[in-house]
Amino acid sequence: MPAVVIGLLILLWLAVMYAGFVLVFPVLFPAVVAAAGLAAFGLYYLHAVRALTPRERGGPSPVAEPVVSYRTYLLGQAWRDWWTITRTVVPRVYGTARWAITRLTRLLLGGLWGFFTFPFWLALCAGIAVAAVPAAVLGLALTVLYGLVAAVGLAAWSVCVLALAAVERGFMVYGRILQTCPHPFCYERIALPVYACPGCGARHPRLTPGAAGAFRHVCRCGTRLPTTVPLGRFRLAAYCPHCEGRLPERIGRVRIEPLPFVGGPAAGKTTFMVLGIRALHTRARAAHGRLAFVERRHAEAYAAMVQVFNSGGRPAKTGPELPLATMLDIELPGRVRRILYLFDPAGEHYTGATEVESLRYLDHGEALLFVVDPFALPYVRHSLGESELHLVEESAGTSEEDPADTLQRVLNELRTRPDRGRQKRIGVIVTKLDLLLKTDVGRDVTEAGLRDWLAGVGLGNSVRSLEQVAGEVRFFGSGLSTAPGEVADLLLWASGLASATPPAAPGAASSPSPSPDVIDEVPGTSPLRAPWPVRGRDPALVPLGYQVGRWSVLGGLSAAGLALLAAVGTTAALLMDSVSLHFLLPF
Repeated sequence: MPAVVIGLLILLWLAVMYAGFVLVFPVLFPAVVAAAGLAAFGLYYLHAVRALTPRERGGPSPVAEPVVSYRTYLLGQAWRDWWTITRTVVPRVYGTARWAITRLTRLLLGGLWGFFTFPFWLALCAGIAVAAVPAAVLGLALTVLYGLVAAVGLAAWSVCVLALAAVERGFMVYGRILQTCPHPFCYERIALPVYACPGCGARHPRLTPGAAGAFRHVCRCGTRLPTTVPLGRFRLAAYCPHCEGRLPERIGRVRIEPLPFVGGPAAGKTTFMVLGIRALHTRARAAHGRLAFVERRHAEAYAAMVQVFNSGGRPAKTGPELPLATMLDIELPGRVRRILYLFDPAGEHYTGATEVESLRYLDHGEALLFVVDPFALPYVRHSLGESELHLVEESAGTSEEDPADTLQRVLNELRTRPDRGRQKRIGVIVTKLDLLLKTDVGRDVTEAGLRDWLAGVGLGNSVRSLEQVAGEVRFFGSGLSTAPGEVADLLLWASGLASATPPAAPGAASSPSPSPDVIDEVPGTSPLRAPWPVRGRDPALVPLGYQVGRWSVLGGLSAAGLALLAAVGTTAALLMDSVSLHFLLPF
């Protein structure tokens, strides 16, 4: 009897083993592999949704607040998101699979029934173990998906960066844009200013197409800032990267033209500069253009000097400190624009080689104005009678510095430049012309004969040196009664605006003489450009580019999931057909 029972049990075990390995295992094993793989994908997808959908900077994959601006999503945060998903999902999948295998082992093999449930346990545990392969393929697919999104995005980003950089470079070259610092002890040439965010004031030293974005950089406060001048970068407040001094508005869009006034003490540089500003403002008003001071203090100083001139007084002596350029933003019809840096240092800065060397703004310009006090020329001074000398001293005073010495020091300094000091335009201004005409030595001076007169009174070598250094030299006589239109013509020529100003139509009537109110009007300091608006997302939210990048990855992952489901369904159908065919073949 026991032998019969044992035999029956053996037959039953064999039947169960046959059914388990032949009938159940081929069906259950692939089903478990598919189910475990889908479960792993579902876990992957769940954590991807959690990491990629938050709009806030916090969350499973937090976005750190940048020091200045956010980097492009594909250059940093995309891989932090991938690593967050991977390091979260892989331990979770491994732990879940281990827990399931341990639990199934205890349930199916924990007693005598384990001899009969072994095929089922093997199908389940092997299916879970083998599901690691599709799970690994899924992880690799996600990595490849990130790589594809990054490759496509970075390719488009690179094209945009190169194109925008080329456009801006072409704009700068075509417009001959020069950017320099107007502040004392700096005067450096500037390749790229530092720009301030209008939202939070953060300084952006590299606001160009690059790692932080092609078209826009996103400031830490969420404000979107333009990366090139054609896109509007000139509408931001700009600062010198060397001394942190404030730069004029529209820098980068409009060429800066340094105009140094060169002359010894009491040569009349300040007087001529005031006459020049008044003449340019009058010309701009008459031509329906605009002229404005960049600094309010310069507008106030100019207004005070106009009052002094109108009352018949003399301007105060210029201080000994290095000058801050008097900055004028001028715009004339026909898209004629310049930012003029008028440098009017004390004449003592030209009385020694060391002093001239400190005037670093001489390194950048292509024009200068040589202001000559005719009564500082030894020949002229010795030719004055006692009454003439008294008249000059009472009316204007004279410089003790020989203009020839002043010019020689400046030319020596200019020769240290890479271009050996070449200038396109040099204007020679003979000041105090109204007094000179009252003397015997200058009674016959005319505008056309100024060059020859200067050569005849001891400046012949200086005149020839200027003509060798400059492409064009013009001679101009200036006095308090000089017509503003003539002064404006000279300054427009010196600043390169004369050739860019559209000529008057043939036969057109000349502009009427401006009224005294217009002549004495003080130019304002109103900006000639609209400020950049503060637009962007809340600083607590991720930048829009980050959200677009994340949704692109999540969309690709969703597409991969649908493809995986379709593949699993197709594989399951093929397996079912194979199993059915296996059972039907014997019959």
